[in-house]
Amino acid sequence: MSSLENFRIVVFRAVAEQRSFRKAAEELYLTQPAVSLQIKALEEDLGVQLFDRTGAHITLTEAGSILLEYSRSSRLLREQTERAISALDGEHSGQLALGASTTIAQYILPQLLGEFRREYPRVNLTLISGNTEQIVEAIETQKIALGFIEGPSRSRDVKTEPFLEDELVLIASTAREFVKRNLIPHAELTGVPLLMRERGSGTRHVVETALERQGIKRSALQIVLELDSTEAIKSAVEADLGLGFVSRWAISKDLRLNKSFRIVHVEGLNIKRNFLIACASSPEHSGLAHEFRRFLLDRAGLHRTTAETKRP
Repeated sequence: MSSLENFRIVVFRAVAEQRSFRKAAEELYLTQPAVSLQIKALEEDLGVQLFDRTGAHITLTEAGSILLEYSRSSRLLREQTERAISALDGEHSGQLALGASTTIAQYILPQLLGEFRREYPRVNLTLISGNTEQIVEAIETQKIALGFIEGPSRSRDVKTEPFLEDELVLIASTAREFVKRNLIPHAELTGVPLLMRERGSGTRHVVETALERQGIKRSALQIVLELDSTEAIKSAVEADLGLGFVSRWAISKDLRLNKSFRIVHVEGLNIKRNFLIACASSPEHSGLAHEFRRFLLDRAGLHRTTAETKRP
């Protein structure tokens, strides 16, 4: 039912939220000139300028800010209308926009999304990924209905609840001598090169908090490289650039395939966390968002049990 919303408004909202014609074009699978033409036509229809293009970055004019607010309201109304109409025949259908931090998007959600699609074949899912801060921002700007994050939300406008337990473990290349030891003192962590996720990552926040509880300050760590994904950390560890903390979910298959890294057990360090469902604090979600949340909570226990049986 995408025809319920004017396409030029869809293009405008993408540009306004991305603050970029190029990124909006990528999001909508259009060319950049096509996006520019849609915005120009919309500005001519309304008789106002929506973007200030004089600086290095585009910004919204006052008229553009007003239109963005109303376009977000219209998107919510369209989604509610689609759900109400689809419910007439007793089968859920429509669009559901989700977002997940990178570890969850790569290692947890694909199988769950597949199961959900088989149960609700008329639901069209979209998924964006980013770090925890980016997903929280996407919820705040109503770009997505539900988010799945690895660290706490610092926004009062976003509420969270746990859906799956995770453990962060330290991995090192098998070329490192101490991988042969059963246990290393946590004090040794200040003397080894560490690979860390970028600032804003939920994983990094949880790791730094756990280390501080052990008396290890951030300033004492030898962080040699900051990387924006778990896969990048795994590759860097294999290349013996340093040691890195990753989700156990992310390495279960690697360890079974005898990859060239191993878990390093650190004395007194046991980093557990919960993956979190995140959504706007109000209003309460209904329709597809509610159905996906219910589905996820139902399936999470089964997937947790499966993962535990596969632990090395």
